[in-house]
Amino acid sequence: MATTLAIHLSRFGSQFPLFSRFAPRLFPKQCSLSLIRRIDPRFHFYCALFSSIHHSPRRRFCVSASASQELNNHSDTPDERYDVIIVGGGHAGCEAALASARLGAKTLLLTLNIDRIAWQPCNPAVGGPAKSQLVHEVDALGGEIGKVADRCYLQKRVLNVSRGPAVRALRAQTDKREYALEMQKIVESTPHLSVREAMVTDILVGKNDNVEGVQTFFGMKFYAPSVVLTTGTFMSGKIWIGRTSMPAGRAGEAASQGLTENLQQFGFETDRLKTGTPARVDCRTVDFSGLEPQHGDEEISWFSFDPNYHTVREQMCCYLTRTTKKTHQLIKENLHETPTYGGWVEAKGPRYCPSIEDKGFSTGLPERLQLPLLRTLPGLEKCSMLRLAYAVEYDYLPAYQCFRSLMTKKIEGLFFSGQINGTTGYEEAAAQGILSGINAARHSDGKPLIVLERESSYIGTLIDDLVTKDLREPYRMLTSRSEHRLLLRSDNADSRLTPLGREIGLIDDMRWKTYQDKQARISEEKKRLKTVRVSGGDLAAEVSEVSGQPVKESSTLESLLKKPHVQYKLFDKHGFGNAQLSRVDKECAEIDIKYEGFILRQQNQLRQMAHQQHRRLPEDLDYYAMTTLSNESREKLSKVRPQTIGQASRVGGVSPADITALVIILESNRRKALHQTRLASTLVDEGQQVSKAINI
Repeated sequence: MATTLAIHLSRFGSQFPLFSRFAPRLFPKQCSLSLIRRIDPRFHFYCALFSSIHHSPRRRFCVSASASQELNNHSDTPDERYDVIIVGGGHAGCEAALASARLGAKTLLLTLNIDRIAWQPCNPAVGGPAKSQLVHEVDALGGEIGKVADRCYLQKRVLNVSRGPAVRALRAQTDKREYALEMQKIVESTPHLSVREAMVTDILVGKNDNVEGVQTFFGMKFYAPSVVLTTGTFMSGKIWIGRTSMPAGRAGEAASQGLTENLQQFGFETDRLKTGTPARVDCRTVDFSGLEPQHGDEEISWFSFDPNYHTVREQMCCYLTRTTKKTHQLIKENLHETPTYGGWVEAKGPRYCPSIEDKGFSTGLPERLQLPLLRTLPGLEKCSMLRLAYAVEYDYLPAYQCFRSLMTKKIEGLFFSGQINGTTGYEEAAAQGILSGINAARHSDGKPLIVLERESSYIGTLIDDLVTKDLREPYRMLTSRSEHRLLLRSDNADSRLTPLGREIGLIDDMRWKTYQDKQARISEEKKRLKTVRVSGGDLAAEVSEVSGQPVKESSTLESLLKKPHVQYKLFDKHGFGNAQLSRVDKECAEIDIKYEGFILRQQNQLRQMAHQQHRRLPEDLDYYAMTTLSNESREKLSKVRPQTIGQASRVGGVSPADITALVIILESNRRKALHQTRLASTLVDEGQQVSKAINI
């Protein structure tokens, strides 16, 4: 009994710290351990039902009673009622639950395992190309993933530094255990948010096709007018290692059973997808001496726009190794042993995060082959494998069944978010999670739902792609998927979305002041750069040398900054910078000025694209020869053979950037054909004239 009671108290303590504002009603501060042990062992049961109150019939937010009142009135409360219920405690579920609760909605987060909240089962990293833009946007709206990554990173690097700011990306390798614990603490300490372990098997639906709540495996019912499903890889999940499989959402964690069949009864289409995770090795058995070191950046960059969450810490070094001929030979000889190539798993895997059988190092090879495979890699010749790699297949619901608010079309108040919509990646999940959480809370409060347009954000692009294209493979965010990527940079995510976050109610006064002060500094600096002029001197000489262009007399700092290869730090070097600005402020001012012309040009191109929708496509187009298109779009267009540009733009896997490239190719072909026609006509005319001259 003592052991069992300790577990219950520990779980209770994780929900409400003993010296929180709830604790005095339950334990006096001086309460001895012996007294706690003598508490009625049934006490944990009441704690689990801590937030039970009746729901307002007007669909307005519930008002939580005090802890003591709820405990006293529990016997009169047959149900547990909330404003919003979140199913699943992954990255989508955490963002959804936090957004909902922070908007004042009484929120319940149901998850299979409280100790695996916000777990990173694959590569423990946040960010990367296009994904970092999603993280910045979630933070700009008031989300949490960027803040936690800024506190739990092991290493940070800005990728694509030599390229333009539209494709630069921050990536953080994170401490997966610290990350999960940090997010768990945040979730458990958030007002209006309760957490409980449960397996949801049924959606409760009313007579008007509106969601009313959920039912768990053990028959418990929880009621709410808004429910968000963020089931990840757990819905009918099955992991594969070679020909052997077992039901699981992740290694060592049970799959969720019954929910798929329940959703099918309501008319939802379901399908299967596959992903995987690499093996884990003991770092003490790796020979790092011959590997290529990859150090973190000396100047640390941040996901969050709130400097209060910037934590400078010592970084670890990463190391690069590569596959060898032996690696490839071993795989080729045993492809028939993998779940996909062996034919016993037909679910489609992620194109851009593939297994080693295709590319990458996740695998579903049998256990007897995994260690020999690892030992073909330089530096891992004598490694010890701690945990097997595996493939996992799971149910998802094609997201065309959702509106852009992520509410389903069939059931009012039911939202889908994360991998259930067919995406892959923590960042894509978090991006959907914050929007679904916002809209679930707003739906419960009778407010209009929020929709992010494609031109507003990568989140808007992601969701628009999901709900408008019939995607049948895991979707990963890429910069090429956005036709507005010059406008949707990481550096300006706050100027694009923080005002919306403030309007919604997720940006508090302190964060709003920080945002306003930053925008004011950038605006004033751009004005200064327009007015300050330079005539000759060391700055002009170095600008001319760096850019390869002459500098006119009395040039403004703005005109100098627009020259190629000229950066703001050159102004700092020669005493023309603003010492009161942060590095981020300077970068923002520089990008706004340097890319002004490109942004205007892109806006004009987008307006022109509107006139291309009904343009006919030749039937004999060779898409595989169009190297400016992505491999995915060439494959899909060759298969579908669309008749118009508009139809091509709606083919799943074809990005707006691909359509732009296709229009350019068509225009080039048109001009070539026109030129050849004119040349042929000229030759005919000249031939006729020669013929007439001969006749004369």
